[in-house]
Amino acid sequence: MPIEVQPVKSLYVENSIPAFSREEPFSNLLMDLQTKGWSVQDDFFSTEFTQALMDEVENIHIAYMQQAGVGRKQDHQVVLDTRRDYIQWIDPDKPIKKDFLRAMEGLRVALNRRLFLGLFDYEAHFARYEKGAFYEKHLDAFKGESNRILSTVLYLNEDWQDGEGGELVIYDENDPVIEIGRFYPKKGRFAVFLSECFYHEVVVANRTRHSIAGWFRINNTTGMTLDPDQ
Repeated sequence: MPIEVQPVKSLYVENSIPAFSREEPFSNLLMDLQTKGWSVQDDFFSTEFTQALMDEVENIHIAYMQQAGVGRKQDHQVVLDTRRDYIQWIDPDKPIKKDFLRAMEGLRVALNRRLFLGLFDYEAHFARYEKGAFYEKHLDAFKGESNRILSTVLYLNEDWQDGEGGELVIYDENDPVIEIGRFYPKKGRFAVFLSECFYHEVVVANRTRHSIAGWFRINNTTGMTLDPDQ
């Protein structure tokens, strides 16, 4: 069966749109991470930049995405009882992807300067939750066993409404039974939290839901072991 590729809404030109339009979300995010370990900011990126990312993910045909799994490298496996989203890793092969990764590199530098986290690099993927998809409560890293330090999620959904599900739920660092925040995946909302400290989940979505999930990492390469990516 031939693959139907949706037409691109507009041709994005590298460096044509400022990624950030104001400083407040940036400084607020740093302050939140310093004081409580997590932050959720609306309109973190400029409206135009967010729209360009939304156009990009909406144009990805499902045939070019993969069923998400759990674990890394040889431990990776698809577990549909745990998560049911589709992903496509973000490589710098298109202008909008290059600009997004460049913006996150700027954030990495700022985080290291302000919080001394020793972040080495950043990896991210587009995520699509079709109707009925979810991701059960989990940690993005286990204490002492991972190089993922900060998790990020940027939401790319127009006019998300109450009752459409798909919320990000963050749980208390000291008692993962206690819910400390529930956030709709609305366009431009940006969440960041310490990967090994905060359990979180994605509630069942009642319509297609797009986001970019990413992780700032440290380098765990040693003389005996090569630090794996993705």
